[in-house]
Amino acid sequence: MKTARTQNARAEFTAPTLENVARVAGVSTATISRALNSPQVVTPETRERVQRAIESTGYVPNLLAGGLAAKRSRLVAALVPGIATSFFNATIEAISRALASAGYLVVLGLTGYESEGADTTITSLLTRRPDALILTSAPADARTRARLRRARLTVIETWDLPRKPLDVAIGFSHWDAGRALADFVVERGFGRPLVITHGLSRGRARMEGFLERCRELRVRAPSCDVCVTAPFSIDGRERLARFLDQGGRADVVLCSSDLIAQGVLAEAARRGLSCPGDLAVVGFGNTESSALTVPALTTVRIDGTAIGERAAEVLLHRSRGQQPATRRIDIGFEIIARESA
Repeated sequence: MKTARTQNARAEFTAPTLENVARVAGVSTATISRALNSPQVVTPETRERVQRAIESTGYVPNLLAGGLAAKRSRLVAALVPGIATSFFNATIEAISRALASAGYLVVLGLTGYESEGADTTITSLLTRRPDALILTSAPADARTRARLRRARLTVIETWDLPRKPLDVAIGFSHWDAGRALADFVVERGFGRPLVITHGLSRGRARMEGFLERCRELRVRAPSCDVCVTAPFSIDGRERLARFLDQGGRADVVLCSSDLIAQGVLAEAARRGLSCPGDLAVVGFGNTESSALTVPALTTVRIDGTAIGERAAEVLLHRSRGQQPATRRIDIGFEIIARESA
């Protein structure tokens, strides 16, 4: 026979239900479900009442069950190569902020800079049935790209603008950025450029755009130092030192990241070279520290926050059955001219 103490103990540890929350909030269970699964369709006042009721009852929503019923997981996976010194932090933060109010959870996947890492991570994430994948670098493997096309989920490529996106692309043309940099250095009278870049596709695209425009402008063929290591492991000091020690001559150095450019500035200062008098320096990315170097670093700004906000906008429109007006959304870029060039 069950004792009163046993019954009370079981009652005490019984998990609160949706009905408990509805009773406390003074609304129907259907309203509770809408507030949890489609918060944008209920009023802010109702969402606040539901949230207070959830907190007071200790209810833990089973969003997975609701997602399965609607064939939506409300899980968004954002893939980045790394987080130590990432261009992409502002983009991921903007996506997370914009989607949180709609009940989505953004999880971060680290792929590294090798294509195999991205392929493995994407394959693993697809088994979790996310609603969307946000890619900061697109996979090169044809099988992985085909798998993504068959997956029937939103795939948003960011920080690039491929001619044939997997689904939707939000970013800018690296080729055009390189061409704009060529115009910039020529307008300022520089005639012996040195390019220090990583060998990944985007760095090469900027370099090739730069070289093409230099040929059109009849600029002396630039010197190019293409590094096969990961972008953020390139030592700008060591690369400039090697170039100069081997008799290289340059009046402007264009770097594929602000971090490399800061190393170049340091090596130039160590050698007693004035900047920009003896050697001008241009970075890429407009990191927070770029304006604090001495001299302040000329660089290229990409609005990572705008990329993230547009990505979230595309995903939310898709959740309502709406399609973006275009599959290629150009955010553009801006050359920030500071003291170093």
